[in-house]
Amino acid sequence: MTNHTTTPFSATVFRVKPFILLCAIAAALAFGPGAQRAVAEGPRVLPQGTLPNDARLQPLKDLDGYFPFHVPKSPEDWAWRAERVRRQLLVSLGLWPMPSKTPLNPVIHGTIDRGDYTVEKVYFESVPGFFVTGNLYRPKGKSGKLPGVLCPHGHWNQGRFMDQGVEGVRREIVQGAERFEEGGRSVLQARCVQLARMGCVVFHYDMIGYADSVQIPQSLAHGFSKQRPEMNTAENWGLFSPQAEAHLQSVMGLQTLNSIRSLDFLLGLPDVDPERIACTGASGGGTQTFILSALDPRVKVAFPAVMVSTAMQGGCTCENACLLRVETGNIEFAALFAPKPLGMTAADDWTKEMPAKGFPELKQHFQMLGAPDNVMLKPLLHFGHNYNYVSRAACYSWLNQHLKLGLKEPIVEEDYKRLSNAEMSVWDDQHPKPESGPELERKLLRRLTEDAEQQLREAEKSPEAFRKTLAGAIDVLIGRNLSEAGDGGPDTKTTTDRGTYLEMTGLLRNATFGEELPGVYLQPKQWNRRTVIWVSGKGKAGLFTDGANGGWQPRAEIQKLLEGGVAVVGSDLFYQGEFLAGGQPVAHTRRVKNPREAAAYTFGYNPTLFAQRVHDILSVVKLIRDSARKPDELCVVGLEDAGPWVAAACAVARDAIDRAAIDTGGFRFGKVLDIQDVKFLPGGAKYGDLPGMIALGAPAKLWLAGEGDQAPRLVKEFYAAAGAAKSLTLFHGEQPQACEAAVQWLLAKAKE
Repeated sequence: MTNHTTTPFSATVFRVKPFILLCAIAAALAFGPGAQRAVAEGPRVLPQGTLPNDARLQPLKDLDGYFPFHVPKSPEDWAWRAERVRRQLLVSLGLWPMPSKTPLNPVIHGTIDRGDYTVEKVYFESVPGFFVTGNLYRPKGKSGKLPGVLCPHGHWNQGRFMDQGVEGVRREIVQGAERFEEGGRSVLQARCVQLARMGCVVFHYDMIGYADSVQIPQSLAHGFSKQRPEMNTAENWGLFSPQAEAHLQSVMGLQTLNSIRSLDFLLGLPDVDPERIACTGASGGGTQTFILSALDPRVKVAFPAVMVSTAMQGGCTCENACLLRVETGNIEFAALFAPKPLGMTAADDWTKEMPAKGFPELKQHFQMLGAPDNVMLKPLLHFGHNYNYVSRAACYSWLNQHLKLGLKEPIVEEDYKRLSNAEMSVWDDQHPKPESGPELERKLLRRLTEDAEQQLREAEKSPEAFRKTLAGAIDVLIGRNLSEAGDGGPDTKTTTDRGTYLEMTGLLRNATFGEELPGVYLQPKQWNRRTVIWVSGKGKAGLFTDGANGGWQPRAEIQKLLEGGVAVVGSDLFYQGEFLAGGQPVAHTRRVKNPREAAAYTFGYNPTLFAQRVHDILSVVKLIRDSARKPDELCVVGLEDAGPWVAAACAVARDAIDRAAIDTGGFRFGKVLDIQDVKFLPGGAKYGDLPGMIALGAPAKLWLAGEGDQAPRLVKEFYAAAGAAKSLTLFHGEQPQACEAAVQWLLAKAKE
């Protein structure tokens, strides 16, 4: 028997029949002939052996994927998107909040006079005890404020000390890539010398692990391969460990911080014009160029060479960070610089398709923002990956124009006398190398952790600002909030009369993301307009137990809710229930096919399983809330290992959830010791860990278990600040009694 008139909400917003409501997310009680059903599995939606048609079951995305840029329709649309992507950059790189800018304590020494320019040796502290090293090139015979140019070098052999040798440069000359046997041996020095001769103050600084940057070795920063058990500890961890990822500490983040501090150094020089600042680098230096330019408004002109592309996004560990490119990519990062002048080159490498894929969209983007002439691509497809003479000439012309140098075109690069490694090196007997090695690594990450914690404590003095900081970060960690949850609707498969309630099964389809969730909706015939989303570690099967006749029936706690007039929704979240071909729970999350055990290669491009399950909860919440007859009160329950997912969902759903019952089981992201753990979440530990997420649910009524005798400080403070201290209920009993106690709390509250 079916009854369409008693369905608690209609889904007219999705143009489907009212009785389908969603929450019914799931599908047909359909078993093929002779199909075997697991005991207490509950109603199936899809035939046995059939998996949901969900895009997330496809192979994972990796750095060699396709990353198109979709031009926003208007400047207003772009303003919203730009804020979202820029925040994602900051959070993923560990720069939200920005690490405290401590004194640089710069040391400039060893001036070398080359007639029309000078070269000096520089080192300073980006973080106390952690040094940036490089060379400062200055023009001679110039007065007044001069343009400043930052030059991150990229992955050239020996970095700033790069020398391609006699034979190497001769091959380049034959190909038309270089002009001089002497100066052409170092494309990096050549660039800095010419820019100084053009009247610019140039700071050429080391990427971590190259040349004089000796504190973290190149083999680790750029060649990391295997997890190091000795650096995977709860208190003093190292880079690439689960703990470092949980605090968003990465080599790419450190390098970006070094770039920001290098800009601080450059702008601290009395002869540098703050209104004429440029940044240019190639390859990995190109990555740093467009990342810095996207994040720091002080950069006025940018020229990233052979790196901006819809194809390969950066192969080195120093170009990848967890969360960084989820639903975005390098073209969009470059677009963040618009409408300021952005010049680029392409070569016979992963950038070779830029003239057809990437640059047309950037051109359209700049035109939409009223600056079509402020973006340029020089396609030099007859050369391999490079920053050769021809590419540098394009850069010189671009900077001449947009830094208003006033030089006559064309600008012809002249030869120069190269500096030796000894002449460039900043370390000597008077300036000894600083501390390095594993202990320095641990000390550095510990200092960054303490600084972030201190900043968050300071931010707590302004509850609204603190909430904004926390919410802004957690939106990125999860990857979606309710407004970003996507659109779709339910496809009801069966409606069965169970006497006192209706059982509806179906699929919730999220059309925006190509996701599909099997689910069940249990509706009392005397519905009191309250609905509970019951989230279980077992999926929708967690609502059921063995029936007397060998079938299934609602478990006792669910039956009590139904008898109390409360509708109950259950869903298989990603890799639960009907997502499991073999029926066994997922023990580890998937990784991309990359021999390096760096989490960023997977989770820099794909959400974690933890985040995907939160997405699914949001899909269910949105469908219920958007239905034509939404409930007066929506509750979400997360018990039996599901508490952390529900806590995160409440944090990003904002005020869409009225009540939540959460059993944390004492879980903390900072205790996860495996990057493939199903509850691994990059950044999860940084913002108050799980209590920080729970706190963001205030002032919604909250029943909290698994935290012992005391609610976490952040939770209590947030509820107190929201004037909702009495809305927080702490359960002190044993875990086996938690389910029954949560249901009693839900039913008791119904009488308020």
